Amino acid sequence: MKKKKRKNTENDKPETQNGVLNFAKKMGYKYGDISLLKTALTHSSYANEMRSKGVSAEHNQRLEFLGDSVLSLITSEHIYKMLREHNEGELTRIRAIIVCEDSLHRFAEAMALGEVLFMGHGEIISNGRKKKSILADAFEALLGSVFLDGGFEAAKKFLLKFIEEPINDIINLGKIQDYKSLLQQIIQHGDGEILEYVLKGETGPAHEKTFEVHALLDNNTIGEGKGSSKKEAEQQAAREAMELFGY
Repeated sequence: MKKKKRKNTENDKPETQNGVLNFAKKMGYKYGDISLLKTALTHSSYANEMRSKGVSAEHNQRLEFLGDSVLSLITSEHIYKMLREHNEGELTRIRAIIVCEDSLHRFAEAMALGEVLFMGHGEIISNGRKKKSILADAFEALLGSVFLDGGFEAAKKFLLKFIEEPINDIINLGKIQDYKSLLQQIIQHGDGEILEYVLKGETGPAHEKTFEVHALLDNNTIGEGKGSSKKEAEQQAAREAMELFGY
Protein backbone atom coordinates (compact mmCIF):
# COMPACT_ATOMS: atom_id res chain seq x y z
CA MET A 1 0.00 0.00 0.00
CA LYS A 2 1.43 3.35 -1.02
CA LYS A 3 1.90 6.04 1.61
CA LYS A 4 -0.20 9.13 1.11
CA LYS A 5 2.03 11.95 -0.01
CA ARG A 6 2.07 14.88 2.41
CA LYS A 7 0.85 18.12 0.92
CA ASN A 8 3.70 20.60 0.61
CA THR A 9 3.48 23.85 2.53
CA GLU A 10 4.87 27.23 1.58
CA ASN A 11 7.53 26.78 4.23
CA ASP A 12 8.82 23.66 2.47
CA LYS A 13 10.30 25.74 -0.34
CA PRO A 14 14.15 25.64 -0.44
CA GLU A 15 14.46 29.43 -0.29
CA THR A 16 12.18 29.49 2.73
CA GLN A 17 14.14 26.76 4.46
CA ASN A 18 17.43 28.54 3.80
CA GLY A 19 16.15 31.86 5.13
CA VAL A 20 14.90 30.26 8.33
CA LEU A 21 18.14 28.32 8.86
CA ASN A 22 20.24 31.44 8.30
CA PHE A 23 18.18 33.37 10.83
CA ALA A 24 18.57 30.53 13.35
CA LYS A 25 22.34 30.87 13.02
CA LYS A 26 22.06 34.61 13.53
CA MET A 27 20.06 34.00 16.71
CA GLY A 28 22.87 31.88 18.12
CA TYR A 29 20.46 29.11 19.06
CA LYS A 30 20.36 25.62 17.50
CA TYR A 31 16.82 24.31 17.14
CA GLY A 32 16.01 20.65 17.55
CA ASP A 33 12.71 21.31 15.75
CA ILE A 34 13.23 24.03 13.18
CA SER A 35 9.50 24.08 12.37
CA LEU A 36 8.98 25.97 15.64
CA LEU A 37 11.10 28.82 14.32
CA LYS A 38 9.19 28.80 11.02
CA THR A 39 5.93 29.15 12.94
CA ALA A 40 7.34 31.94 15.13
CA LEU A 41 8.22 33.91 12.00
CA THR A 42 4.83 33.47 10.35
CA HIS A 43 2.37 36.35 10.69
CA SER A 44 -1.34 35.57 10.57
CA SER A 45 -1.74 37.58 7.35
CA TYR A 46 0.63 35.18 5.59
CA ALA A 47 -1.05 32.07 6.99
CA ASN A 48 -4.46 33.35 5.90
CA GLU A 49 -3.17 34.20 2.44
CA MET A 50 -1.66 30.74 2.04
CA ARG A 51 -4.82 29.01 3.23
CA SER A 52 -6.84 30.90 0.63
CA LYS A 53 -4.55 29.24 -1.93
CA GLY A 54 -5.03 25.81 -0.39
CA VAL A 55 -1.57 25.77 1.23
CA SER A 56 -1.16 24.94 4.92
CA ALA A 57 0.69 27.45 7.12
CA GLU A 58 0.53 27.90 10.90
CA HIS A 59 0.81 31.45 12.26
CA ASN A 60 2.64 32.61 15.39
CA GLN A 61 -0.18 33.82 17.67
CA ARG A 62 -0.18 30.76 19.95
CA LEU A 63 3.60 31.01 20.35
CA GLU A 64 3.19 34.71 21.10
CA PHE A 65 0.76 33.83 23.90
CA LEU A 66 3.30 31.42 25.40
CA GLY A 67 6.23 33.77 24.89
CA ASP A 68 4.45 36.55 26.76
CA SER A 69 4.34 34.42 29.92
CA VAL A 70 7.91 33.19 29.47
CA LEU A 71 9.08 36.80 29.05
CA SER A 72 7.42 37.89 32.28
CA LEU A 73 8.71 34.91 34.28
CA ILE A 74 12.33 35.17 33.13
CA THR A 75 12.40 38.95 33.62
CA SER A 76 10.80 38.63 37.06
CA GLU A 77 13.25 35.96 38.19
CA HIS A 78 16.24 37.91 36.90
CA ILE A 79 15.40 41.22 38.56
CA TYR A 80 14.31 39.43 41.75
CA LYS A 81 17.76 37.86 42.10
CA MET A 82 19.67 40.87 40.79
CA LEU A 83 17.97 43.66 42.75
CA ARG A 84 17.82 42.29 46.28
CA GLU A 85 17.28 45.65 47.96
CA HIS A 86 14.36 46.76 45.77
CA ASN A 87 10.81 46.36 47.00
CA GLU A 88 7.91 44.74 45.17
CA GLY A 89 6.64 48.03 43.73
CA GLU A 90 10.03 48.95 42.27
CA LEU A 91 10.49 45.48 40.78
CA THR A 92 7.05 45.72 39.20
CA ARG A 93 7.88 49.07 37.60
CA ILE A 94 11.18 47.80 36.25
CA ARG A 95 9.53 44.72 34.79
CA ALA A 96 6.82 46.87 33.19
CA ILE A 97 9.49 48.85 31.30
CA ILE A 98 11.29 45.72 30.10
CA VAL A 99 8.25 43.78 28.89
CA CYS A 100 6.42 46.71 27.26
CA GLU A 101 5.83 46.93 23.53
CA ASP A 102 8.48 49.66 23.05
CA SER A 103 11.21 47.47 24.53
CA LEU A 104 10.19 44.35 22.60
CA HIS A 105 10.14 46.41 19.42
CA ARG A 106 13.72 47.51 20.07
CA PHE A 107 14.81 43.93 20.72
CA ALA A 108 13.20 42.82 17.46
CA GLU A 109 14.82 45.62 15.48
CA ALA A 110 18.22 44.82 16.96
CA MET A 111 18.09 41.42 15.29
CA ALA A 112 16.35 42.66 12.10
CA LEU A 113 13.41 40.38 12.86
CA GLY A 114 11.05 42.25 10.53
CA GLU A 115 13.16 41.34 7.50
CA VAL A 116 12.57 37.60 7.90
CA LEU A 117 8.88 37.54 8.85
CA PHE A 118 6.49 35.74 6.52
CA MET A 119 3.72 38.26 5.87
CA GLY A 120 0.76 38.63 3.55
CA HIS A 121 1.08 40.96 0.58
CA GLY A 122 -1.31 43.52 2.05
CA GLU A 123 0.63 43.72 5.30
CA ILE A 124 3.92 44.07 3.43
CA ILE A 125 2.78 46.99 1.29
CA SER A 126 1.41 48.73 4.40
CA ASN A 127 4.93 48.64 5.88
CA GLY A 128 4.11 45.78 8.24
CA ARG A 129 7.77 44.83 8.61
CA LYS A 130 8.26 48.05 10.56
CA LYS A 131 5.09 48.00 12.66
CA LYS A 132 5.85 48.12 16.35
CA SER A 133 3.05 45.79 17.41
CA ILE A 134 3.89 43.13 14.81
CA LEU A 135 7.58 43.13 15.70
CA ALA A 136 6.91 43.05 19.46
CA ASP A 137 4.49 40.13 19.04
CA ALA A 138 6.95 38.28 16.80
CA PHE A 139 9.69 38.64 19.40
CA GLU A 140 7.42 37.06 22.01
CA ALA A 141 6.63 34.24 19.57
CA LEU A 142 10.34 33.75 18.97
CA LEU A 143 10.96 33.46 22.71
CA GLY A 144 8.07 31.01 22.97
CA SER A 145 9.59 28.87 20.24
CA VAL A 146 12.96 28.71 22.03
CA PHE A 147 11.20 27.78 25.27
CA LEU A 148 9.27 24.93 23.62
CA ASP A 149 12.34 23.67 21.81
CA GLY A 150 15.01 23.98 24.50
CA GLY A 151 13.24 24.65 27.78
CA PHE A 152 13.46 27.40 30.36
CA GLU A 153 17.25 27.71 30.51
CA ALA A 154 17.57 28.02 26.74
CA ALA A 155 14.89 30.72 26.67
CA LYS A 156 16.58 32.50 29.56
CA LYS A 157 19.97 32.48 27.85
CA PHE A 158 18.41 33.89 24.69
CA LEU A 159 16.42 36.62 26.46
CA LEU A 160 19.12 37.84 28.84
CA LYS A 161 21.18 39.02 25.87
CA PHE A 162 18.45 41.61 25.30
CA ILE A 163 17.25 42.60 28.77
CA GLU A 164 20.42 42.84 30.89
CA GLU A 165 21.62 46.16 29.46
CA PRO A 166 18.21 47.90 29.60
CA ILE A 167 17.77 46.80 33.22
CA ASN A 168 21.16 48.27 34.11
CA ASP A 169 20.24 51.51 32.30
CA ILE A 170 17.00 51.78 34.25
CA ILE A 171 18.84 51.43 37.55
CA ASN A 172 21.69 53.77 36.63
CA LEU A 173 19.46 56.49 35.18
CA GLY A 174 16.89 56.33 37.95
CA LYS A 175 14.00 55.65 35.60
CA ILE A 176 12.21 53.55 38.20
CA GLN A 177 10.24 56.58 39.36
CA ASP A 178 9.15 57.69 35.87
CA TYR A 179 5.49 56.83 36.35
CA LYS A 180 4.36 58.83 33.31
CA SER A 181 6.45 56.73 30.93
CA LEU A 182 5.30 53.53 32.57
CA LEU A 183 1.65 54.54 32.39
CA GLN A 184 2.02 55.51 28.74
CA GLN A 185 3.46 52.07 27.98
CA ILE A 186 0.54 50.40 29.72
CA ILE A 187 -2.02 52.54 27.88
CA GLN A 188 -0.40 51.76 24.52
CA HIS A 189 -1.71 48.21 24.81
CA GLY A 190 -5.20 49.67 24.39
CA ASP A 191 -6.58 50.52 20.96
CA GLY A 192 -6.98 54.21 20.23
CA GLU A 193 -7.12 55.34 23.86
CA ILE A 194 -5.99 58.89 24.61
CA LEU A 195 -4.03 59.72 27.76
CA GLU A 196 -3.61 63.36 28.80
CA TYR A 197 -2.76 65.44 31.87
CA VAL A 198 -4.95 68.41 32.76
CA LEU A 199 -4.10 71.15 35.27
CA LYS A 200 -7.09 71.43 37.60
CA GLY A 201 -5.83 74.18 39.89
CA GLU A 202 -2.96 75.82 41.73
CA THR A 203 -2.84 77.22 45.24
CA GLY A 204 -0.42 79.12 47.44
CA PRO A 205 1.84 82.16 46.92
CA ALA A 206 3.85 82.55 43.75
CA HIS A 207 7.08 81.32 45.33
CA GLU A 208 5.44 78.27 46.93
CA LYS A 209 2.66 77.05 44.67
CA THR A 210 0.97 73.66 44.82
CA PHE A 211 -0.33 72.30 41.52
CA GLU A 212 -3.15 69.80 41.09
CA VAL A 213 -3.19 67.66 37.94
CA HIS A 214 -5.60 64.96 36.79
CA ALA A 215 -4.62 62.09 34.48
CA LEU A 216 -7.42 61.50 31.98
CA LEU A 217 -7.98 58.45 29.81
CA ASP A 218 -10.54 59.20 27.11
CA ASN A 219 -11.72 62.15 29.25
CA ASN A 220 -12.21 59.94 32.33
CA THR A 221 -10.12 60.72 35.43
CA ILE A 222 -7.91 57.77 36.32
CA GLY A 223 -5.51 59.53 38.69
CA GLU A 224 -5.03 62.76 40.65
CA GLY A 225 -1.79 64.28 41.85
CA LYS A 226 -0.39 67.31 43.65
CA GLY A 227 3.12 68.70 43.67
CA SER A 228 5.29 71.78 43.87
CA SER A 229 5.56 71.73 40.06
CA LYS A 230 3.29 70.63 37.25
CA LYS A 231 5.76 67.88 36.39
CA GLU A 232 5.73 66.48 39.92
CA ALA A 233 1.92 66.63 40.03
CA GLU A 234 1.73 64.76 36.73
CA GLN A 235 4.03 62.04 38.08
CA GLN A 236 1.83 61.63 41.15
CA ALA A 237 -1.30 61.47 39.01
CA ALA A 238 0.33 58.80 36.84
CA ARG A 239 1.36 56.87 39.94
CA GLU A 240 -2.22 56.87 41.25
CA ALA A 241 -3.46 55.73 37.83
CA MET A 242 -1.00 52.83 37.83
CA GLU A 243 -2.29 51.75 41.22
CA LEU A 244 -5.81 51.82 39.74
CA PHE A 245 -4.62 49.44 37.01
CA GLY A 246 -3.10 47.12 39.61
CA TYR A 247 0.60 48.05 39.20
